[in-house]
Amino acid sequence: MPNRTLRRRRPDAARRAAFTALRAVSEGAYANLETAKVLGEARLPVRDAAFVTELVFGTCRLQGTYDRILTAASGRDTFDPPLRDALRLGAHQLLGMRVPSHAALAATVDLAAAEVGERVAGLTNAVLRKVAARDLPGWIDHLSAGLDPLDALALRTHHPRWIVDAHVDLLGEGAEAALAANNVTPVPHLVVRPGLARVDELDGEPTTYSPFGARRAGNPADVPAVREGRAGVQDEGSQLVAWALAQADAPAGPWLDLCAGPGGKAALLTGLARERDELLLAAERLPHRAQLVAQALRAYPEPNVPVVLAADGTRPAWRPATFARVIADVPCTGLGALRRRPESRWRRSPADLADLVPLQRALLGSALDAAAPGGVVAYATCSPHRAETSEVVAAVTASREDVTILDAPALLPGVAHTASGPFVQLWPHRHGTDAMFLAMLRKDAR
Repeated sequence: MPNRTLRRRRPDAARRAAFTALRAVSEGAYANLETAKVLGEARLPVRDAAFVTELVFGTCRLQGTYDRILTAASGRDTFDPPLRDALRLGAHQLLGMRVPSHAALAATVDLAAAEVGERVAGLTNAVLRKVAARDLPGWIDHLSAGLDPLDALALRTHHPRWIVDAHVDLLGEGAEAALAANNVTPVPHLVVRPGLARVDELDGEPTTYSPFGARRAGNPADVPAVREGRAGVQDEGSQLVAWALAQADAPAGPWLDLCAGPGGKAALLTGLARERDELLLAAERLPHRAQLVAQALRAYPEPNVPVVLAADGTRPAWRPATFARVIADVPCTGLGALRRRPESRWRRSPADLADLVPLQRALLGSALDAAAPGGVVAYATCSPHRAETSEVVAAVTASREDVTILDAPALLPGVAHTASGPFVQLWPHRHGTDAMFLAMLRKDAR
């Protein structure tokens, strides 16, 4: 009897591109960069490109939830990594997108057979049929049975428990709204380079609080000012942090951006410094990120062209007590930008704090050392976690007698004060920004 070869449909280009991107993310790449890369290579129609973006970002965002659903549906705790990613993509189509179940199922089986091997086709079909037996709320109810309230909240909002704990610590019953906001993809925020462009050139809706920005859907490169370097992409929360530094009373003198990469704040601060005929020094430890800073500043002409330096902020390449204004937007867990970095919530862990917090304290100390008498320092993190925010400020200032903590909310009138103490804590669900933290400090004159 002749052998019969199973003839499968070739996987469509969009799903194949999504699989390629997700495999790279699972091996450590960033979802936004990898998605842009595969889309650039695939040259898909606009509608298919949007499908790929939602498929990759949505799968990354709900990854932990989908893994629990796949375990419950299959009775297996582990899968080979390529098969696991194919199943995650299938789960998102079935539970998180408006893809008909039969189409999602058939397309994922074809994808798994082509990318992983024919041997997994039957398993893929069986598992995803069980996944399709419930909708997402039904799975959440099923898996929540017997969980304590915070574990159930973590499952319902698609976050690891430790991130839920950090939000509940700050917001109490309001934590669920903040966590839910992390699951909503934001419209891009654009920002002008002061003195080089006007907000009305951004072709968008002006931002709520920042006088420098606008919200605009679509490709930022479609805006001439962005293409020409006279404007850029920057979350409104980051714009506000830079603006607060410029608003504070300080002596005349040079400005320092201590951790400048990739350059958004440095570009905004350069324009604000030039308005006062002052100079900005932008320091970034990694040379390739220092190049990104220089690229962000490329449109500023002589005079007062900002200086970009590849330098470690904890080992200053400048004299102490030099700068009138210093910003230290320090490396952090990035928990404030989870809506834009969907893979981060599953990639980060509490262990990261053990490495980051000492660095954050060292950088804030270095920023204070760099400030001239009477100068001001902005300490910022894209995180609401107390260990990276108020506790860093408390630890550093407790060891010094030359620092006064300023009233940061007073520098941003009209922005709701949502932090305990004299700090600013922004939130996606309240302000429409990343969850940026800001403390303002003054170096006392002796």
